[in-house]
Amino acid sequence: MTERLNNQNIIDITPLPTPQHIQERLPLPQETGRMVLQARQAIRDILHGHDTHRLIVIIGPCSIHDPDAAIQYAEQLKCVADRVRDHLFIISRTYFEKPRTTVGWKGLINDPKLDGSCDIGAGFELARSILLKINQLGMPCATEFLDPVTPQYISDLISWSAIGARTTESQTHREMASGLSMPVGLKNGTDGGLQVALNAMIAARHPQSFIGVNAEGLTSIIKTNGNPDRHLVLRGGGGRVNYNREDIAEAVRCLAQENIRRPIMVDSSHGNSEKDHTRQIPVARSVVKQFAEGQTAIMGLLIESNLKAGNQKWEAGKSMEWGVSITDACIGWKETEDLLDELAETLDKSTHPATVSS
Repeated sequence: MTERLNNQNIIDITPLPTPQHIQERLPLPQETGRMVLQARQAIRDILHGHDTHRLIVIIGPCSIHDPDAAIQYAEQLKCVADRVRDHLFIISRTYFEKPRTTVGWKGLINDPKLDGSCDIGAGFELARSILLKINQLGMPCATEFLDPVTPQYISDLISWSAIGARTTESQTHREMASGLSMPVGLKNGTDGGLQVALNAMIAARHPQSFIGVNAEGLTSIIKTNGNPDRHLVLRGGGGRVNYNREDIAEAVRCLAQENIRRPIMVDSSHGNSEKDHTRQIPVARSVVKQFAEGQTAIMGLLIESNLKAGNQKWEAGKSMEWGVSITDACIGWKETEDLLDELAETLDKSTHPATVSS
């Protein structure tokens, strides 16, 4: 009878290695841990208005599929980050989980071999090894969390996290955000509306209780204090952009009750780029110009960038071109380096008031 009642559409259940097991296999060096803590504090200082002169730029591949290319990208990014650090706080975009509207490759954690085998245990190990290498270069890392289990495996190596447009409305993700140890950006909904993200910010600020796993992999009740370090990510949607002056001014008004000095980050891709990766460049220029001219509610940018421009279609078992995204299209390295230098130069030439305009 039990066989007829349960698991009718399940073909396999495979236990995962515990978070503790993987962390013991790939431990966090003390010096790297200090760097992560320092990066989180730098983000908080910008978010809460203690650092009023710099912008955060979270930049890198839409999603990582090639570990070697990811490390090469981070090495090149570190050189630029050091050069522009007085004006831009650069964080490496290291996304390992890809939300899907229907079907497709769901990221390196889910399918690390890119062949449909979905060896998630190996995916957690691979993601953690990449994060260790990038952090050890001195580059802070950012990612999007899609479920409350993944943070137990890699969150000690993450300086900033996102809750995406498809999951910001989810109670589980709001509860998870309330317990994360790093600043969290919550994206507006896919329709472009702000209310879902605003509600998520409020929920994530408050203590929550939810079901998750502990370091030993046991199903557990997770109780949180609430996360004081939340902010809004404007990513467009519903056929319109939302990075223009009037859009940001409206977001400032909506967020007034949250008492956060610099609560707005702009995603230059997705709806704001109107699905044209090259349009990320004028979006970024516009946002930095607004900040330089006095809109100090802006804290930073998200940019999708890779070693080579564009994207390619993933098919299981198919060989991939080096340095080209297999998910969303990205700007290439030359455009990336030129853009970051240009944005830093814009800020270097600018002065702006210390109060938020609306």
